[in-house]
Amino acid sequence: METKLDEIADGIYRLSTFVPEVAPPAGFTFNQFLIDADEPLLFHTGPRAMFPLVAEAVAKVLPVESVRWITFGHVESDECGSMNMWLAAAPQSQVAHGALGCDVSLNDMCDRPPLRMADGDTIDLGGKRVRHFDTPHVPHGWEARVLFEETTSTLLCGDLLSQLDGEDVALSTDDLVEPAMAAEAMFRSSSMAPDTATIMRRLGDLSPTTLAVMHGSSYSGDGGKALHDLADAYEQQYLQPTS
Repeated sequence: METKLDEIADGIYRLSTFVPEVAPPAGFTFNQFLIDADEPLLFHTGPRAMFPLVAEAVAKVLPVESVRWITFGHVESDECGSMNMWLAAAPQSQVAHGALGCDVSLNDMCDRPPLRMADGDTIDLGGKRVRHFDTPHVPHGWEARVLFEETTSTLLCGDLLSQLDGEDVALSTDDLVEPAMAAEAMFRSSSMAPDTATIMRRLGDLSPTTLAVMHGSSYSGDGGKALHDLADAYEQQYLQPTS
């Protein structure tokens, strides 16, 4: 395997590892996102086995030991499996997550105490700034959340808009909703709650211009419309009342 490196917005890098054995024949990418700032931030760590590949890719942008913030969407091995390896490799680093995720899991799992964030809290990275949004059960996980990088209008989406890959395109301008719904039909990974579509539309109202997607291509364009279209698709497919 190799981890590819692409800049998808100013100072925001996609680190992508293609694993053909997952969801064949198309395969699946596992993506992390690095924000290059005075206090660098990594969103997703990858699983433990991918740590050497991801660290090598990070080192092409900045020293691994300079990473300050370790973040992810929810507690799952591909999101945070190597977080303690990152805490060891970057001595000044700290995990930052939503309050619920810290209380339920991370206060125990992290080798150093995590930063506990409330909905709407921000971290000034120096040149970049991320805002935390709680998204419980969207797309899955009680403690799910996303980050919005405000200076580039980049939404770090976690598992939202995941796609099967085929050809790996780092940053697409094509519609991602249809392929995301095809992946959802295969994996059935989303939790369906009464406010699922409402949360998607709340994120769309941020008007992101880049959507940093964990599995599959990221997106450049009208991210607000894409998220509203995703909410519509979920309502039509899964959230309509049964007669």
